[in-house]
Amino acid sequence: MGNDFSRRSFLGSLAGFGVAGAGALAAPPATSLRPHLRGEGFYKRAVPSAQEIISGEKLSGRVAFAVADAKSGKWLECENEQTGTAPASVTKALTALYALEALGAAHQFQTTLLATGGVVNGEVQGDLVLVGGGDPTLDTDGLAQIAAQLKEAGIIGVKGGFKVFEAAFPVLRQIDPAQPDQVGYNPAVSGLALNFNRVHFEWKRGSNGYAITMEGRSERYRPAVTMASMQIRDRRAPIYTYEDQPKRDSWTVAKGALGKNGARWLPVRKPGLYAGDVFATLAGAQGIRLSKPEVIDALPQGEVIVTHQSGPLLGILQDMLKYSTNLTAEMVGLAATKSRIGQVADLQSSAAEMNRWAINHLGLSAPKLVDHSGLGDASRMTAQDMALALIKVQESTLRSILKPFKMRDKKGRPIKDHPIAVDAKTGTLNFVSGLAGYVTAEDGRELAFAIFVADEDARARIRPDERERAPGAKTWNRRAKRVQQGLIERWAVLYGS
Repeated sequence: MGNDFSRRSFLGSLAGFGVAGAGALAAPPATSLRPHLRGEGFYKRAVPSAQEIISGEKLSGRVAFAVADAKSGKWLECENEQTGTAPASVTKALTALYALEALGAAHQFQTTLLATGGVVNGEVQGDLVLVGGGDPTLDTDGLAQIAAQLKEAGIIGVKGGFKVFEAAFPVLRQIDPAQPDQVGYNPAVSGLALNFNRVHFEWKRGSNGYAITMEGRSERYRPAVTMASMQIRDRRAPIYTYEDQPKRDSWTVAKGALGKNGARWLPVRKPGLYAGDVFATLAGAQGIRLSKPEVIDALPQGEVIVTHQSGPLLGILQDMLKYSTNLTAEMVGLAATKSRIGQVADLQSSAAEMNRWAINHLGLSAPKLVDHSGLGDASRMTAQDMALALIKVQESTLRSILKPFKMRDKKGRPIKDHPIAVDAKTGTLNFVSGLAGYVTAEDGRELAFAIFVADEDARARIRPDERERAPGAKTWNRRAKRVQQGLIERWAVLYGS
């Protein structure tokens, strides 16, 4: 199968499935399905039941799953399949489908430089405006290319100010307010992102104390930033504090938690200022002096003098599914919604449109997602709905960009040349684990499945200061993953001929 994907082929594949598979998918199972073994060989009768797999791992909470023949859509085995569960990052698989249908696999995002007032003898007569166009992959290397292009365009100076426009999407301080301040996977969202809206904090202890840096680091460049500051405090806890100052992200860190040397990515809460800060440094290196960046709410009229394009959407989505980048999911989801109905106010409104799309175009029954990444644990989806979506789009591009799921031995080591092939999207929150995708059994039979595991009581007991490393969550997650693998192995044996 090629990588071409269009709205017509996407909707056409659904229409074709509706004719061929209408009987199989006309309604959900009346009761949870369990296999009836009649006349199969001993090895099939010896396969442990789903409950034996779950109880064998002493896994607390609820396990919901649904598995079907991928080609016919026939449901094979289900449990708690109509119970809404937090899908975590499995949500990104649905977001990828939504973005592909709305934008197309070849879509590219643009970041531009706009000059107001015209250009005379290489000097911008008005303002220079950095305009975000929703590119979630823009990094400091990309900004450096834009600065070099600005010089190549013959610009030597700017009479007016340096402005930044980030309001192509709603400007939000963070994805999920319930997350700890310091986690890099929960940054601000806007139409302009740099380095996934994260700043690199590094510390080194010397004879005179700690040397610290805050940088917009990329593969080739390490520009210091002034819009994010860090102060070391002589305390043990809390490890980090954050203060939202008018022109700055102000952080403190506990000295007792640092050790000798180290580094981590911290979230950026002011993405427009961050990108502007870094770009001003890079432009200065090209001999173009800019004033301090000023974020503006309205896009002025002007002449586009530089355009920087992202890679095609398909590659962006493949990386999103591989690395599970939350910001990418939110930005491509917002872009898809904007393409469909125009600008919305927040992530919840955009996710609500994706829910409607999933109901109308995929036939799902009741998705209740609050964002596009799965980070918000108020999202709910049933295992049956997720599996149904995978069945209906099995011939689409999604399958080719899902990440191979590695089967592991009892010690957690990947098993080479395992006869069962799995392409899937994982999802993890504290005491929440999801897995959904496709299984190819040893005989070649293909299954579509979704498994959602959650211990909501254990999750509710986590204190706010424990959310980055919740006690017991890591062990619970390992057990959940072993249950997921056990179920996959069960299905491959039972339903492979």
